[in-house]
Amino acid sequence: MSADMLTDYSIWIAAMIFAGLVGGFVAGLLGVGGGIIIVPILYFVLGGMGVDPDIRMKIAVATSLTTIVFTSLASASSHYKRRAVDFALLKSWGIPIFIGVVAGTAIGGVVSGLVLTIVFAVVALLVAINMVVRANSVAVADGFPNWVVKAISGFFVGMISAMMGIGGGTLSVPILTAFGYDIRRAVGTASAIGFIIAIPGTIGYAVAGWNEPGLPAGSLGYVNLLALVALAPLTMLVAPWGARVAHNLPRKTLGYAFAAFLTITSLRMFIDIWQHL
Repeated sequence: MSADMLTDYSIWIAAMIFAGLVGGFVAGLLGVGGGIIIVPILYFVLGGMGVDPDIRMKIAVATSLTTIVFTSLASASSHYKRRAVDFALLKSWGIPIFIGVVAGTAIGGVVSGLVLTIVFAVVALLVAINMVVRANSVAVADGFPNWVVKAISGFFVGMISAMMGIGGGTLSVPILTAFGYDIRRAVGTASAIGFIIAIPGTIGYAVAGWNEPGLPAGSLGYVNLLALVALAPLTMLVAPWGARVAHNLPRKTLGYAFAAFLTITSLRMFIDIWQHL
């Protein structure tokens, strides 16, 4: 094995360990599935390995969604034990979210990787700004005003989450808190929503990337199984720790932590978009 290959493997292993540990902790802490951390790390590591920019973001998004299948189970289980998962909301919101995921996966499979990168960066920054601006604001309503608003918001959460490779908490937590949900309950429910998003998203991206040229070794469509094997056990191990911390933090602190992660990630993605353009 050459020195360059050894260096690439060392960087890959270190990046996967970091992404798994941090992504899992953030998944439990914020109910975001860990994709908000895993996607950019995979994106930049794949870039360092010379993967074509046109498919780099698609691989990162697809692999992140597959990881979230496992992370959501661990995170949701921990929040469920603390009675922070709203199953009534899951039943009524799950269908429009699922439909949105199907639409988002179809779009993500055909647009360029740059489009997905822009969507990721813009949405993450807007959500972060909203979380900070509304940190001391009262809820706009006590629950969703009607089924139309609930359906549209669910479709939006599913579609954008599938395009970003995230578990839905990035969007669903701010929406739920705006409609009067306690942030801990919003985070707990969001962790379960990630499971609804991840399964159809994973299948869709695997099909969309079938026989795509230039995929790295160990890929099933756009899903990289080598990265999945490295990430899933670590995220599942650490997610319950994040959930435990979430229930011991002040609500405002939890909200600011959520916004900080989104801002840092978004700005780093904008830098890469600027360099690409």
